Amino acid sequence: MSGPPVFARGVTGGYGAGAVLRGVDLEVPAGEAHAVLGTSGCGKTTLLRMLVGLLRPLAGEIRILGEPIHALSEADRPRLLRRVGLLFQGGALFGSLSVLENVLFPLREHAPGLPERALERTALAKLEAVGLREAASKMPSDLSGGMKKRVALARALVLDPEILFLDEPTAGLDPVTAAGLDALILRVKRLWRVTLVIVTHDLGSARRVADRATLLVAGEVAASGTFADLDASADPRVQGFLRPEAPSPGEAAREPAAADRG
Repeated sequence: MSGPPVFARGVTGGYGAGAVLRGVDLEVPAGEAHAVLGTSGCGKTTLLRMLVGLLRPLAGEIRILGEPIHALSEADRPRLLRRVGLLFQGGALFGSLSVLENVLFPLREHAPGLPERALERTALAKLEAVGLREAASKMPSDLSGGMKKRVALARALVLDPEILFLDEPTAGLDPVTAAGLDALILRVKRLWRVTLVIVTHDLGSARRVADRATLLVAGEVAASGTFADLDASADPRVQGFLRPEAPSPGEAAREPAAADRG
């Protein structure tokens, strides 16, 4: 593989002829956890769909594990995607399948020649890694929100991917459950040495998990770097996301005067 596992340069596009993203650059080195941050509608999920080959950009270049994912043939793309894991927002478990069957699904799709007992051992090992081996026979409807996310993580890991994309992994979770999932994601990164791309609006989660971050505002990159870099940015768009509760300089200046009048 030449270059970083995740590479995007000048990516522009969206849905139909509309451009949700404009000139987006992204580089994620091997072994890094990188957060793509932004509020709803900023284009972060659109970028994720482009990175995993679900949506073709109007312009720009995307390379995953050194390969131009959108230039691959229909026969070659599954070979590349087998090296990539994806945790969907909400988990996206199959409601009619048990926990074990959900985790087995990618194995049966991509490794159909292996004996069933070998497939089950692999799936159970991944459930063990996320602390849910004992839930293998349960149905998704029997699980809490946090457990569903853990099963989805086990499914995303079952093919031992080199890159793991996570779409809003802590969405809908209470703070304690979200922090527990973040700790599990960090453990996965350390044990599997996997490259992580986390798309999220959850700033607290991103600070716990990510080595670096890219902030999207209205489809453009407002900042990229470590959180120390972002915190030091003078760009009001960046500070507006990092500190939405902070008053603007004008408001801060007016507050003492208002107090004096009282």
